[in-house]
Parts: sequence; C-alpha cells; structure tokens
Amino acid sequence: MQPEDLRHVVRILKREIRKWPVPAIAHYSETPFTVLISCLLSLRTQDKTTVAASDRLFAIASDPKTMLATPLPVIEKAIYPVSFFRNKAKSIHGICEMMFERFGGKVPSDMDSLLSLPGVGRKTANIVITLAFRKPGIAVDIHVHRISNRLGYVRTRTPDETEMALRKKLPRRYWIVLNDLLVAYGQNLCKPVSPFCSTCRIAVYCKRVGVTTRR
Repeated sequence: MQPEDLRHVVRILKREIRKWPVPAIAHYSETPFTVLISCLLSLRTQDKTTVAASDRLFAIASDPKTMLATPLPVIEKAIYPVSFFRNKAKSIHGICEMMFERFGGKVPSDMDSLLSLPGVGRKTANIVITLAFRKPGIAVDIHVHRISNRLGYVRTRTPDETEMALRKKLPRRYWIVLNDLLVAYGQNLCKPVSPFCSTCRIAVYCKRVGVTTRR
C-alpha cells in the first residue's frame, strides 16, 4: 500500500466509524487507572459486558487506594460476568499493590513497567500508553491483527508479530489512532467470517487475504 493510499484509508475509516458506538474502553479515559482497569476487564469479554462491569466497579472504587481497600469478593461480584472474573479481581488487587510498592501509587507510563503489572500484556500496555498518556504506541487486538493482514499491509501470524511489523512500517502519526479505527471497523463491518465487502469503503485498497466468503 502506497503512502497516498494509506492516507486515503485512514481518512475513510475516520469518517466511517462515526456511525458506530465507540469501543468500551473509550468510555473510561478519565484517568490512567480507569483506562488500565477497564482494559483489563475487556479482555475476552464483549463490549456490552465490559461497560456494565466497569460502571459497577468504578461506582465502588475508581482509584488505586480505594480499590485496594475493597475486598476481593466485592470486586468479583461487581465485575461478574466478565471472563475470568476471579482471576481479574486478583490481578486488580495485585496491580494496586504493585503500584504503591514500585510506582508511588500511580499507573506507570512506560512499556516495561506496565508489563510488570499482574495480568497486563502488550495490548493493554499499549492502550494505556496511547489512550491515557497520549504517547506513541500500537495496540493490537484480534481486529487490528486480522484487518492489517487482510488488507495485505503486513503478513504476520500473531498480534505480537503484527505490532512489531506495524512499528517498522506504519508512519508514527497513525499509531495512536489505529486501534480505534480498526476495532470499530472489525466489530461492525470487517467481520472475521464473511465480511461486508460489498459495502466496505476501503475495499478498493484491500487484498482480501484469507477471505473465502464475503457479503
């Protein structure tokens, strides 16, 4: 994909995603802590469930000190039925403990420190870096991984490989916005199976890698 084509694709996607609800994590950008915890809750969980669970949890505790003082069973009840809710409740407590032990009670803003927190992987760390701190990063989930490969822009096997390939190839000015664009597009139009290619505004730029059926 040529630089001019990429510019057109980004512009079209920015316009197209306005007609769909914003991803769940975008609702909780008030503080780095709410970004981090809502992202943790969203892992392998549908947006509707994530939003409801985040609302319940942050009504009880929205800062590290209050969260750490909240008993695990209360957190578990608040976030149920997110996937792995018991493990996520333990991770939330572990995150808060480590934040006070190592980071002065604050969410760190660098990749290595974020990855040292319980339950935090590269996707979550990148979302915190980009959404909470507005620093360059590329958050790659299944949608970003799938669409980047489907377009033919990268050829990778895993989300982590996709992140590294995009870091080498994608102009830095698109890093922060990429996740918002492709997650919304992947949830609503560029589906994993039988995507809506007939109504896709960027179809002319897409190589449809791996697409066997489409609508």
